Amino acid sequence: MKGLSGKVAVVTGGGQGIGRAITLRLVEEGCKVAIFDIKPDAGQKTAKLAPKSVIMTYAVDVGDRASVDVAVAKVEAEMGPIWALVNNAGWDKPMPFLKTDRDLWDKIIRINLYGPLNTQHAIAPLMADRGGGRIINIASDAARVGTSDEAVYSACKGGIISFTKSLARELARKNVLLNAVCPGPTNTPMMAAVLGEGEQAVKWKDAMLRGIPLRRMGEPEDYGGIVALLASDDGQFITGQTISVSGGMNMI
Repeated sequence: MKGLSGKVAVVTGGGQGIGRAITLRLVEEGCKVAIFDIKPDAGQKTAKLAPKSVIMTYAVDVGDRASVDVAVAKVEAEMGPIWALVNNAGWDKPMPFLKTDRDLWDKIIRINLYGPLNTQHAIAPLMADRGGGRIINIASDAARVGTSDEAVYSACKGGIISFTKSLARELARKNVLLNAVCPGPTNTPMMAAVLGEGEQAVKWKDAMLRGIPLRRMGEPEDYGGIVALLASDDGQFITGQTISVSGGMNMI
């Protein structure tokens, strides 16, 4: 991809799963990556997978604005101006909505909605002042089609899609481009926790596979390319878009 060499990117939740794969793809393209992760040990494990690259890990709770502000200031001082922000950190505990409670809603919203709002409110002004930047929000196809037992999570991701479009309009003249990427079902630690184990888990996975034309689950490595494109000069005329990467599950 053009224009990424030496650029600083922040990847939230870069310690595992999709975030780890995105981090490794961005450093492959020449970026210096700051991982924001509530589990810094996981981020350090990611860094060990690319020992010749510049990957720094910051212990960050994205739902805590003060934690985000401290980390952003450190990145700017230690690594340089932030060019790209990838909001990947997420969490869910699937269950029927009527069995959930306010405490669970608050945790899901804090991580999946307030988290990206916090990072963008902290970093987008820096990009705007400098006249350029890229923000890629990792949403979900759950926001586009709805997912049983993930109503609040789906609502958060739907909100992120709408927010992405709105902020893309606000910041277009500042050359700050925003897009949302929507993964489909993916083999990640989070998905493993959702599916659980045993016969029922196998049935759920088989049911998901039947709905995917390419007849396989996504892998974390399936998302790094589109994120790198959107962060690069090759993506300089793309903003306000919602892109599904789901094996054809959602053809809209």
